Amino acid sequence: MVQRLHLACHSKFPTKSNKFVVKHIPGGKLVIQSTKKKVTGPCTPRYLGHKRLQGVKAFRPVDASSAPKRRKTVSRAYGGVLTGAQVKERVIRAFLIEEQKIVKRMRRGRH
Repeated sequence: MVQRLHLACHSKFPTKSNKFVVKHIPGGKLVIQSTKKKVTGPCTPRYLGHKRLQGVKAFRPVDASSAPKRRKTVSRAYGGVLTGAQVKERVIRAFLIEEQKIVKRMRRGRH
């Protein structure tokens, strides 16, 4: 006969926050082990494509609070918020806008 397992927990139903897995331990016994939720990790904002950030570890909120800062950010402007390509695009756009302003001033000066 199969060994019966009892989960001493707040709820016996397998809800989104109450998942468990059956593990075999030495001695041929079975035990129930509760599992944590899967973590997707930090992403860029939705209006910028919602891409996963590289170099930033995925944490549950409680684990993130005790993790060191170097695991949660990247040493760059907007590190941990935008990807490198997005930052590069912003820098180039800002530079070109400034160049455009200078050209406008030069044209006004001539005429």
